[in-house]
Amino acid sequence: MGSTGDYQLLCLENPLLDIQAEDDESLLSKYSLKPNDAILAEDSHMPLYDDLLSRKHHLIAGGAAQNTARGAQYILPPSSVLFIGCVGRDDYAEQLRSACAAAGVRVEYRVDETQPTGRCGVLINGSNRSLCTHLAAANEYKLDHLQSPEIWPLVQKAKFYYVGGYHLTVCVPAVMALAKEAASNPEKVFIMNLSAPFIPQFFKSQVDETSPYWDYVIANETEAAAWAEAEGGDVKGKGIKEIATYMAGLKKANEGRKRVVVITQGTDPTVVAVQGEKEAMEFPVRTIDEKEIFDTNGAGDAFAGGFVAGIVEGKSLEESIDMGQWLAKLSIKELGPQYVLLKRAQLLKDISPALFTHMKDTEY
Repeated sequence: MGSTGDYQLLCLENPLLDIQAEDDESLLSKYSLKPNDAILAEDSHMPLYDDLLSRKHHLIAGGAAQNTARGAQYILPPSSVLFIGCVGRDDYAEQLRSACAAAGVRVEYRVDETQPTGRCGVLINGSNRSLCTHLAAANEYKLDHLQSPEIWPLVQKAKFYYVGGYHLTVCVPAVMALAKEAASNPEKVFIMNLSAPFIPQFFKSQVDETSPYWDYVIANETEAAAWAEAEGGDVKGKGIKEIATYMAGLKKANEGRKRVVVITQGTDPTVVAVQGEKEAMEFPVRTIDEKEIFDTNGAGDAFAGGFVAGIVEGKSLEESIDMGQWLAKLSIKELGPQYVLLKRAQLLKDISPALFTHMKDTEY
């Protein structure tokens, strides 16, 4: 059963404005950052954003789940995707609204009057991306906004909930409200993304609280390994396929729907495990010429967008994985997590037409 619009997909996480700039490792050294990592900013990192703005830079609408929301809407019919998070009352927030409106994503932001809109410093060094996030207003999201008379009816109307793991540092009650709403209705689906290694490392109790409600969980190989290390026991130190199978077998609140675990591995095959099945599956990734790779920042968000769009559309697991890989491939040809407009004729050279039934001839 395909999507009918009507905001069937609701995404929750942290809306951020990405500030991207090239770095010769001087800023990495100055702020003690790793070349390929994602962290939350501390007080010592606050001058980083002015340093980035003083260089040749790009401002891009970001926040992992907001990127995924834009990616999913790129594929789905109009009025399919709603994004919720918290911003400040400033120009950065207006830039985010404009970017989402251009992508067809409806936003229902909580506006915080005391904090500025969150920022993510993106230091680019070759193929490496170091992300340093100052949540600011994004950290002020509250459950009462989700449960307000204006927003909760939208929650009830939606059939798919996608939550980025970064929100486990912000408002777990809001995450759990969506998780329990999904578990209470056999037609609803709850999808979680682990988002970064530090989430399972330092927010294990929050991860554990949500895990019984995961119908789908998405991670990359580093995040999966960090989860296994934090989980300990028999899964600690295991390979990716074993981790996926173990994760799929965790206790589940809604026993009527089998959990599906999806672990991406860059250019290596995507690993998928289904609850109750003994062995995980592997899906080769779409090949791309290195000369076509422009920016890998947000590729994982793009994969999630394509994959989730497939789930919303009622596609098979294999087709949904392929849609995720296709959108990730498209994304890394552009600066940041953006999705270039293509003519349908161009699109069909690279993807099965059956997977994209809603795109008009003059769009995408």
